[in-house]
Amino acid sequence: MANTLMSGFWRYMLAVPPFLWEKQIHKARLRITNNLSFMTASHRRVHHFVVRELPREGRPLSAAFIAEELHIREAQVVAILEELETHMTFLFRNETGAVIWAYPLTTAPTPHRITFTSGEQLYAA
Repeated sequence: MANTLMSGFWRYMLAVPPFLWEKQIHKARLRITNNLSFMTASHRRVHHFVVRELPREGRPLSAAFIAEELHIREAQVVAILEELETHMTFLFRNETGAVIWAYPLTTAPTPHRITFTSGEQLYAA
């Protein structure tokens, strides 16, 4: 049963031949790699910081706050946030430019609430 993909059809489960799904996995891997190719170490650093700090702060994070905490120029943080948002990959900012959503978390109320082992709570994006 290892490496078997099953698909439901009416009342039956059918094995999908590997040559059909393995090619799709390879295409998806290439697409994801291409979509993330714009990211530098600074992009990853900002994104990881935002995901880590959103639960701690429990409020939208401004570019000034991010810049101060990471010791990066605010203009560079703003540029990085714009690129991350433009690629619609990892985050969304509110009208003031503060990050309110960074996958998989958001400060905006949703039906899905997350409680971390540290006790912090936030919403799932």
